[in-house]
Amino acid sequence: QVQLVESGGGLVQAGGSLRLSCAASGRTLSPYVMGWYRQAPGKEREFVASLRWSGGRSGGSTNYADPVKGRFTISRDNYKDTVYLQMNSLKPEDTAVYSCYFRRLGNDYWGQGTQVTVSS
Repeated sequence: QVQLVESGGGLVQAGGSLRLSCAASGRTLSPYVMGWYRQAPGKEREFVASLRWSGGRSGGSTNYADPVKGRFTISRDNYKDTVYLQMNSLKPEDTAVYSCYFRRLGNDYWGQGTQVTVSS
C-alpha cells in the first residue's frame, strides 16, 4: 500500500513559476516510477513527466511531454520518497489539476491532485 500527497498548487501569472511536491509513504521500495499527469476542464488527462528511481544503482531517468519540455523539471529528494515538479515559464494552457502517481510491480497509486491555475 502506497499513499501519495501532493502540494504546491495555486494561482500564478503567466511567466511565473510553481513547484509541486508529491510525498509517497508506505511500501515504497525501489525500483519505482513516479510522475505527474494533468487534466484541464473538458480535456483528457495527459502525461506531463516521470522519473524512474533505481534506488541509487543508476542515475535514473526522466521523461517529459513535449508541451512542457524545457520549462518543467521533475526531480527526486535525495533522502526520501518525494518527487518535485518545478514549473517555470508557466502559460495559461498549463492550467489543470495535476496528479501524482507511483508505479511499482504492476501496481499504480494516485494522489488526489492539486490545482494549478495560470492567469494571463
